[in-house]
Order: sequence, then structure tokens, then C-alpha cells
Amino acid sequence: MNERAQAEAALTECPVCGSSALTGCLRIEAMPTYCNVLWSSAGEAREASRGDIDLAFCRDCGHVFNRVFDPGLMDYSEGYENSLHFSPKFNAYATALANRLVERYDIRGKDVIELGCGKGDFLAMICAAGDNRGTGFDKSFESGREGAAAHPGLTFVQDYYSKAYADRPADLVVCRHVLEHIQYPKAFLDALRETLDTRPDTLVYFEVPNALFTLRDLGIWDLIYEHCSYFTPGSLGRVFADSGFRVVEQNDAFEGQFLSIEALPARSGESGLLPEPEELAAVTLDVDAFAESYRAKVVEWQSRLRLAKDAGKKTVVWGAGSKGVTFLNIVRESAAIDYIVDLNPHKHGKYVPGTGQQVVSADFLVSYRPDQIIVMNEVYLDEIKNLLSESGVESDVRAV
Repeated sequence: MNERAQAEAALTECPVCGSSALTGCLRIEAMPTYCNVLWSSAGEAREASRGDIDLAFCRDCGHVFNRVFDPGLMDYSEGYENSLHFSPKFNAYATALANRLVERYDIRGKDVIELGCGKGDFLAMICAAGDNRGTGFDKSFESGREGAAAHPGLTFVQDYYSKAYADRPADLVVCRHVLEHIQYPKAFLDALRETLDTRPDTLVYFEVPNALFTLRDLGIWDLIYEHCSYFTPGSLGRVFADSGFRVVEQNDAFEGQFLSIEALPARSGESGLLPEPEELAAVTLDVDAFAESYRAKVVEWQSRLRLAKDAGKKTVVWGAGSKGVTFLNIVRESAAIDYIVDLNPHKHGKYVPGTGQQVVSADFLVSYRPDQIIVMNEVYLDEIKNLLSESGVESDVRAV
């Protein structure tokens, strides 16, 4: 899409609160439209479709969104692979979350619906933890895949959840890392709230990336085309309240990288939430400083990789998910990186969109012997160092 067409298609109102009080934040051009769809050859990967990111900030609710996002470029299918459950660290987090929801809300022998269930890993966990029945909705679910699909009491629907499925029983609705993919989150939550009109005791649990981690901790490699919405605590609470939910609890999670919200359908007369003025003012300052900080971090890593390239050092990236794909596409002209490591075996042998690096297993490093390994998420740093030590791989390991 050319710049004029993008300008005509750009959103002029916040998709959370409807405000037109928007400030431009950052523009990143020609990024792969999918980070979590890998390719069977390097040539195909380099020709992957691309789209622009033009981030806008809502000064009324604190939401950040890609105002030139084109949903017509997205079509989730079985080839979409974003499971993190092959990491012991992430698996422990997900297991603890499933157990907490079961214990706190007595989700035992009940019906659980998960919207955007992926390959079904978390739904299987929460059903096992409370002997529950589960229905997962996701167009990327693979019916022939071993694992969650074989768990008793589970049903999977390769479709988006909609009013057509409103008759499905639900004591708990889970939706993790889906809302950020939806261009109009309030409309999505309005529709969900409507399906719960006759079920006022149904708990909903949502989890999204934390925009404050991106803005304040400079988790800049999380900026991907698939994510058209970036929620701050204020904008997340606001969209749920405005859509007719009563927020029970709202937290950050996974060392500040995620936001979670637990809510119930609001009863008549219950009022909505507005972000606290102090919080909104602080986020505004973060946004004002972000573009300069973003560019400085990109230049820093481009310089580091250029020096490594000139010195003939072998560099690999660890983490072939959103962060790794984004990093490689942003620093592509500065680096000599041929491989990216991931623990998910379903990614091995495939190639990164945009840049074409091959995804390899950790075992590959035993023979490859890289001089440096760049870890895309510091949360996994100790886990990765321990694995490398057990394999006898000696390398300079650092997080971005």
C-alpha cells in the first residue's frame, strides 16, 4: 500500500475509547506481516508479505495502536506456530497460572472456553488441574498434532469464536495473547459481553503483552505487525469496563512483560473505569521519549553486530518468535547471522520471514560453536545458560 493509500486508510479514532486525541509515536516500515509463520526455504522467507507499523498514542485512555494496520493481510491457519510451552520456564509460569485460576475461582468439574487456544496447551493444563471440560477456538489449531488434542474432555473448533457459539456452556472464558491481534478490541469485547448476558457469573481471564514493558524497559523487539493493539494498564481496564465488565483484578505478570485482567459481566448500574490522571501523565512522558530511545537502541545493536561481523565472529540468535524475527529484520544490513535457535521442534528446519535465517535446535550449537549468542528475552537467560553448560557449548551469551 502506498503512503497516500495508507493515510486514507489510517484510523483517526482510538479503537478502545473512540477519542480522536491521538499523537504519532513511531513508524517502522516494511515489516513481515507474520512473525509466527515460518517458511520451507530461505527464498520463500525473504519474499514474505510485509506491512507498515505506524503507532499512535491515545492521550485520553493511554492505548497505543497501529493506525495503518490492514486486517486483510492476516489469515491465521495451521501454519501459525507460536507455542512457548517447550520452555521449562514458560511452562512453569503457565502451570502456576492454571492452578491459581482453578484454586481461586473453584474451577472444578466445570466448562472452560478458550478463545485463541493455539495448539491447546494451556486449555489442557487448566482442564487437567480441575478435571474440567474445555472447548478451544482457534483457526490455527492442528487436529493431527500430538499433545493437547489427546487430552480427555477437550473439544477444538477451527474457527473464530462468535455469537454462533453462544450456546456453548462456560464457567470460565480464557483469552491469552489474542486481544492485541484484534483491530477493534472494544467491538470484540462488546460481542463477548453480549454472549454472557444470561451468564452473569462467568469469569473471563485475558492476558496481553504489557505496553509499558515496551515503552519503559525498551522491549522494542515486541513491535510486530501481528499486534495492532498495545495495551497499557489504563487502556486495558478502560476497554473492559466500557464493554460492560466489572474488573475483579488486574496485574502485570511474567516479570512485567504481560498484563492480566480478571473480570465478570457487570450488573446494571455499575460504572466504568477511567485511567488515573497520574498514570496517564506518566505514560504520555514515556511515549514522548520512546521514538528517540527506540532509535538509539537499534543503532547500538547495529553497531555491535557490525563489529562482530567485521571481526569474523559467528553469531546466532536464540528465540525464533516475535522478538527474534523482529530483531533480525531491523538489524538485517548490519549482521552476519545464519541461524536462529528455538526449543520448539515444530520450527526446526524452517526459515525466518523477511531475512531467511534457518531455525535450528539447541543441539546444533554443539558442532557449530558460535562465538556469541544473542538471547531475545532475558527471562529465559538462566535457562539457556544452563542448557548450554550441560551441552558443553562455550559462548558469549547476552540478552538484548
